[in-house]
Amino acid sequence: MLPTVRYDKLESIFKVYSLIMTIHQSLDTRGLRCPEPIMLLHRAIRKLAPGEQLELWATDPSTRWDIPKFCTHLGHQLIEQSTIEHSVEEDGEEYYYLIQKGG
Repeated sequence: MLPTVRYDKLESIFKVYSLIMTIHQSLDTRGLRCPEPIMLLHRAIRKLAPGEQLELWATDPSTRWDIPKFCTHLGHQLIEQSTIEHSVEEDGEEYYYLIQKGG
């Protein structure tokens, strides 16, 4: 079993990764429930040019299957899907997605 990484350290890693990967838009849907994360993703990705990347943060567990299906159905590439586990004092998990808009 892999050790749990503290959220603040993991977020710093993703910020550095974002700079390297040239993420064109960041979408924070933490606290929102289905169908809002997908609706916001759909609206945001329409504004991107093919090949541009969008990162999405979520707390809704249904995004674990909704976002991969969204990408497959609409021809986008799901580059990364990660689950961030919080310590015992914090509630739930967070989910991170990196999506590249299809052509």
